[in-house]
Formats: sequence, C-alpha cells, structure tokens
Amino acid sequence: MLVRKLWILIVALGLYACGPTEEELVAEGMTNMDGQNWDQAVSYFDRALDKNPGNATALNAKGVALFQLEKYKEAIPVFTRSIQADSINYKPWFNRGNANLELGNFKEAVSDYNLANGLDPSQTDIYYNRGLALLGLEEYEDALLDFDAALQVNPNQALVHFNRGKALLGNNNPVAAIEALTRSVDLNKSNGAAYYLLGVTRMSALGQKEKGCVDLKMALSLGYQEAQTWLNDFCE
Repeated sequence: MLVRKLWILIVALGLYACGPTEEELVAEGMTNMDGQNWDQAVSYFDRALDKNPGNATALNAKGVALFQLEKYKEAIPVFTRSIQADSINYKPWFNRGNANLELGNFKEAVSDYNLANGLDPSQTDIYYNRGLALLGLEEYEDALLDFDAALQVNPNQALVHFNRGKALLGNNNPVAAIEALTRSVDLNKSNGAAYYLLGVTRMSALGQKEKGCVDLKMALSLGYQEAQTWLNDFCE
C-alpha cells in the first residue's frame, strides 16, 4: 500500500514536471509483473523504451511479460533487442531460448541455452530446459547429460526424472527408463503421462502386463485418456 501511494505522488508531481522518469516507469512495470498484470507491465516498459530504446532491463522484462501472455513470437525479437543492448547478461539468452522452446524451435533454443550457459554456468535451470530442447531434437544422449546435471543439483525433481525417462526410451534403454519413470511418479503421484508411459513401457518392453495395467489404470484415473485404448486392448 505504501508503494502504491508513493507512485501516485510521483505521477502527481509529474504533472508539474516532465512525467515519470525512465527508471520510475521500469520500476512500475516490475511492480505490475509482481502482480501478474502482464499487459499493464508491457505498457509501462513501452513508455520507458520510448525514452530509451536501448534499456536492456526494460526490453528483457517486456519480453518476459509477453512470454507470460503466451505471445512467444512477439517476445523473441524483444529478447533479441535486449541481447543487442547487453550481450553479456545470460537472462535474455535464456529467456529467448524458452520462447523458442515453446514454439518448437529446438535448434534455436539449444543455441540460446548454450550461450546462456557459457555466460553463467551456475544457472542450473538452463540444463533442464536445454535437455528438453535436445529431447525435441531426438539427441537423447546429450539430453541425458543435461538431465543428469540438473539432478545433481536437486535429485528430487519429478519432471526431470520423467523427461529423463523419455530420453532413455529414445536411447533404447527401457530398464533404466522404468527406473526413472518410477522415481518420477514416486515424487509426483499426479502425473498421468508418467504413469501412462510407465505402464506402456512395462508391457511392451518387459512383458509386465499386471504391473503395466495398474499403471495405465492410474493414468486414466488422473485424466490421461490415451490410457483407455491400452486398457481396452490388453487389460480387460
């Protein structure tokens, strides 16, 4: 509440001066980001960019707001401008990689993640996201390296184990895939897709019909409708 009153005061003073400064506009945009008011945030960042088109912080933040609005194609050139303004900051590289990943531009995403990783190897989220892009490119061994790196930081990440399982299946290692998928559902019992993949792999690769049917029934109970066909064909 105090921050909001302060901002009202700034605007009121601006009526007699020259309006809010570039820094104040960026700050208000960030406040709207905190409140998930993405459209309003974009408006403030645009006003800041009218004053300084090369404001790397405003450009990156605007790109993030557009990303949150699922305007991935619009976000990419904004992140590119942020990179041009500050090429040694890993954030716009990483964020542009995320936008490319959402659009299925896997090769471009990997390139962006590589550059982000080179600028700041301590950012472990890069490994998981790059692993997803490599998985999309069917580069399973490289994807596994990234998923393993992410799990070294935190071994209790259900989604990482799930996607690691998919990479292991792509790499023709169903036994290890079942271990990864089992770990995933142990950590998150609401992932229907993980139960489905676990059930299908048990049945098709190892002939474990009884266990596979249990997993498929769990997947269906969680709303994963693709399990119904397998249940009809093999578990009735």
